[in-house]
Amino acid sequence: MGSTEDLDYPQIIVQYSNGFLISKVMFTACELGVFDLLLESGKPLSSDAIAAGLGASTMGMKRLLDACVGLKLLAVEMTQEGALYRNTEISNIYLTKSSPKSQYHIMMYYSNTVYLCWQYLADAVREGRNQYERAFGVSSKDPFGAMYRSDEEMLKFMAGQNSVWSICGRDVLAAFDLSPFTQIYDLGGGGGALAQECVSLYPNSTVTIYDLPKVVQVAKEQFVSPEEHQITFHEGDFFNDSIPEAELYILSKILHDWDDDKCKQLLAKVYNACKPGGGVLLVESLLNEDKSGPVETQLYSMNMLVQTEGKERTAAEYSKLLEAAGFGVIQVKRTGKLYDAVLGRK
Repeated sequence: MGSTEDLDYPQIIVQYSNGFLISKVMFTACELGVFDLLLESGKPLSSDAIAAGLGASTMGMKRLLDACVGLKLLAVEMTQEGALYRNTEISNIYLTKSSPKSQYHIMMYYSNTVYLCWQYLADAVREGRNQYERAFGVSSKDPFGAMYRSDEEMLKFMAGQNSVWSICGRDVLAAFDLSPFTQIYDLGGGGGALAQECVSLYPNSTVTIYDLPKVVQVAKEQFVSPEEHQITFHEGDFFNDSIPEAELYILSKILHDWDDDKCKQLLAKVYNACKPGGGVLLVESLLNEDKSGPVETQLYSMNMLVQTEGKERTAAEYSKLLEAAGFGVIQVKRTGKLYDAVLGRK
């Protein structure tokens, strides 16, 4: 085993400490519209032109742009007229609002909502509960009541989740061959991005989004076109209301919101409603069996602490929950991306 001199502790600490600063630079550039302006211009622009176009100070914008260059979110070219900035391929694809794979909405949700809860992480660790009461002055007893505390917040959350599925949805839906399942219910399907990916990948399927009435209303108005005939809606609370019969149920990022007892309760209802030969697809970010990583999943689990009643789990832990509900022939597929897939059959 090497000595402590072998490890560059100061650099590691600085790198981790700067994580907050790095993310806020990216969030701020998105919020101000830097990447959108550069995409629309079709040519590199000076810091003065960008500042003028976005109504920002020239001094502040110059520093923001240079920081984005350092983070490889922008590229800079030195000319006789001075520095000219342009988007990189990554920022064009993921940070502009108009891109089909835009992550703008999830960035804004993290910047304006999640970060406020994380200010109270120490309190969450001490108390073992979410921090909506401290962050927003609303009751922490109903996480989704707090999360959907206003129409604006609900819309932000739904748009953010749609952003995630625009880049991760196909990976989890293609992890197993789901073509034998033609009647699918997406429990907590929100804005419908995963349902849209599903009917695109499996054109013989129909997907019903089962969600709270106010969520369904927003999904119909904002996200899912009436022309998408393969997608329908069912209003309800799947903990308290009945779950209709189907061949396959998708629970994407649902179980990680709840403790084991709530998960068992929901999975038992799903099992009872499921047609023989049908199944349930869990879409979650899986921890290693020894809980050593991945670090992204460990951080998501911390986020579950400050925002929900749940946690991230290992494949074995999800399999145990499925088995307790009656599901068998459980398969696990790690996608190598942010989210993985677990399929249980009845």
